[in-house]
Amino acid sequence: MRTILRHPDFRLLFSGLLASMVAESILLLALAIWVKDLTGSDGMAGAAIFATVAPMAAAPLVGWVVDRFPRRPFFVTANLVTAVLLTPLLAVRDAGDVWIIYAVGALYGLSYIALTASLNALVREIVPGDLLAEANGVLQTVKQGLRLGGPLAGAGLYAGVGGWALVALGATGFVTAAVVVRAVRVREVMPVRDQVSWLTELGAGLRHLLGVAPLRRAVTGTGLAVLVMGLSEALIFAYVDQGLGREPAFVGVLVTVQGIGGLLGGLISAAVVRRVGELGALAIGNAAFAPAMLALVYPELWLGFLALILAGVALPLTFVGLTTLIQRRTPAPLLGRVTTASEALVNGPQSLSIGFGALLVGVVDYRLLFLLMALAVLGAATYLWTGRRLSAPGSVPVIPGPVVPAPRRPVASEVGVPAGGRTG
Repeated sequence: MRTILRHPDFRLLFSGLLASMVAESILLLALAIWVKDLTGSDGMAGAAIFATVAPMAAAPLVGWVVDRFPRRPFFVTANLVTAVLLTPLLAVRDAGDVWIIYAVGALYGLSYIALTASLNALVREIVPGDLLAEANGVLQTVKQGLRLGGPLAGAGLYAGVGGWALVALGATGFVTAAVVVRAVRVREVMPVRDQVSWLTELGAGLRHLLGVAPLRRAVTGTGLAVLVMGLSEALIFAYVDQGLGREPAFVGVLVTVQGIGGLLGGLISAAVVRRVGELGALAIGNAAFAPAMLALVYPELWLGFLALILAGVALPLTFVGLTTLIQRRTPAPLLGRVTTASEALVNGPQSLSIGFGALLVGVVDYRLLFLLMALAVLGAATYLWTGRRLSAPGSVPVIPGPVVPAPRRPVASEVGVPAGGRTG
């Protein structure tokens, strides 16, 4: 961690991101709480969360837009636009204005996708290839740390001062990020626009993701694990209510405990990637969920805390492993589209599993479901671990090559293996 923070341009980028990550953390639950306060409806409050997640369906299109512009100017502009799009919330007065919160939530969801894609590409431009895991680990450590208190701080700010304070603090964070990142030194390269149809360009990220063996294995294994783990969003309430015999609000305590594990996971993630490679880190991260799910089968508080710490450790390992692999195995002009395609494939199905879990928990014992989840996640981790040789530490340099978006068989210089090497 110290090594990457000595890098002057990353240190400047990190300073700007810290401001925007604070803004993101306070807005995480605040919009839903605002709707609940205005309407008294749990369903309408949940719809506010759904509004921010729904734009994931447009992720490939967002990635295509990101790849059409130089990285730093786009990232700076996207932060400024995000700050501006929060301002309509100042007009919210009563339940009749809830549609404004929904609209802002949807636009914020789009901006989050764009910021994530452009950030991954910008980090790739700034950071040397051998330090990418360290950079992603630092960012995940801070993000997980902010989740310890950020959402609660946002809720408290809304309750104590009002919605305008959320808008002011959130917009300030994004504007600060834009101002600071604008000073980052990076060689700006205008993307080359190939003479192909926009549909061909749009699908180039997905084709690359599925055409390169380690990336294909990463999104397949992680996508299956995340699909299963989405069930826990509903099961955790049954665990707290039926198992521990506590009020639903106790879930907040468990989330805080998970944040502690997230800090630990962020601190060790770069070392794990260096030791076993990106696919190995993904395997370990997913495997850590298995004992966590098993511990929740038996409702004891100390076991519950241990389970959530393990789950917290697993999250940064998974994020850092996947992000670093994408950055190292993707040509720079494609990073926006590949990042958003991976988001759609890995996180998109999770929303379906959350709803499915809500149905299952009413008819199946939550303990049996946790047991089945543990077995499924362990299977996904095994699949990832057996392919770890595809991303062995130090075996493949960061890909510098150009992108050819038309469908074809990739050549060795573009898939990140030496000439004559295997791609799958």
